[in-house]
Formats: sequence, C-alpha cells, structure tokens
Amino acid sequence: MVFFPNGKINLGLKILRKRGDGYHDLETVFYPLPVKEVLEIVRSDQLDFTSSGLPIPGDLSTNLCIKAYTLLKKDFAQLPPVHIYLHKHIPIGAGLGGGSSDGAATLRLLNTTFHLQLSDEKLLEYAAQLGSDCPFFILNGPCLAGGRGEQLHPIGLDLSAYSIALVHPNLHISTAWAFSQCTPDTGGKSVAAIIQQPVDTWAGELVNDFEGPILKQYPELKALKEQLYQQGALYASLTGSGSGFFGIFEKEQRSSLTFDPKYQVILLT
Repeated sequence: MVFFPNGKINLGLKILRKRGDGYHDLETVFYPLPVKEVLEIVRSDQLDFTSSGLPIPGDLSTNLCIKAYTLLKKDFAQLPPVHIYLHKHIPIGAGLGGGSSDGAATLRLLNTTFHLQLSDEKLLEYAAQLGSDCPFFILNGPCLAGGRGEQLHPIGLDLSAYSIALVHPNLHISTAWAFSQCTPDTGGKSVAAIIQQPVDTWAGELVNDFEGPILKQYPELKALKEQLYQQGALYASLTGSGSGFFGIFEKEQRSSLTFDPKYQVILLT
C-alpha cells in the first residue's frame, strides 16, 4: 500500500516555559502543506527499509519509520515483517516535519494494511511516543498546538488563496542549541489570537522565538528573510527550529519570485 506523507509549517512559535522533564511548553500553529513524499509498505520475509531521493542521514535504528513499526510490533505480535520504501523529497532539517510525517504515516499504513483497528485517539498516543510533531500528522489539518507540540486543537484556517514559497538554505541547526539560546516568555499576544487576524497583519506580530538567536548566529538567514519581504511576502518566517524559511504571497506574485540557485526552493499554490 502506498501513502504520500506531507510537510507542514509553523505559524508563530512561542516558547512559554521549560518543564521539569527537560522539554519546553510551546504555543504554535501547525499548518499542513502539499509538499509530499512517497511511502510504500509491503509484507516481506524480514523488516527492511530502503529509500531514494534525498539522502537520509543517521543510523537506521533512529529512523522514525522503523521506530513506528517496532512500537506497534510490541503490542501486536501478529504484525508480520515488512519492507518499507520511502522516496524522500521534503528537505531534511528545514523544520518542515518530513521525518515526523513519515513516522506518523507508517503508523497509519500499518494500521490500515494489517487491520489493527486502531482509532485516531490510539494512533495519536503511539505518535506522541515517536516525537513531538508526529501527532499532528495523524490529524493533518490546521491545529493550534500546545505542550511540547502534542496537545492539538483543530482550528479553521485556510491559506489556499495564497501561494507559499519554501526556501531551504541547506544549513543544519541543532535544535538543542536553538532551545538553549531562547528565554521562555508568557507575555504578549497569544499565537491563537494573532492567527485570527488578516495575514497581512502577521508580519508585525506573529513571531517564531527561535528567529532571534538563529538570525543573529546566521546572517545569511536574516538576509534570506529580508529577501522574502523584498519580493512581496505578506508574511515570512522560520519554520520550527530548522533553517528553512517560508513566505506567504499573493498568488499573482508567484511567477516573479527568484532566489539564489544554491537554495532548495519549492513553490506551492
């Protein structure tokens, strides 16, 4: 069976407080994007994973698709070995959630293919064990997120009237470092309130708290954000804690956008 895991962006990201378990409480909006990968799972003689497209770094034991299978196998002994094939298209380390989406999609595919009869609520529980962003991709609609990202509240937000440009500068930013550079703050207007305003008001109010230290450390990224606004973005921001940026544009501006050839650029209508 084949599935097409998609990416996401963060619309605003406030770091509210550091928790006793070492994680941070956040407030952000996850918004799904139609930038997709290809995931196929078939019955096999042994558990196996292969991929094409963008190279996937790290040991196989850290792969979220394998972790998702292993997690379900603990509770469903009848789950047979499978071959997992992934065509990787979503830029890695860009804050677009590609790996999290792949892990959540593996849970969903295994549930459907092998008739495990898991409810969405149960799939959300398994996804939360894989990673903070994974539960979002079970619901996969615009959500206000709290906690470490796993507390999800669907919201009515539709950006289909706009074009979105994703720009990945191929820089790796350590999430642990990014968190260490931020000072939690519960003050100011909430992300939930700002997101209800017109898109053309977000630029002055909707903030990703990671941007302060990251743009200071990487002047190239500051210039990239400025370039997005210079080309007419209504709103531009870092997404998550990754190095990827996105800009929201009026649709008629899409054809005139230009970026440095060294960047990986995806234009979405």
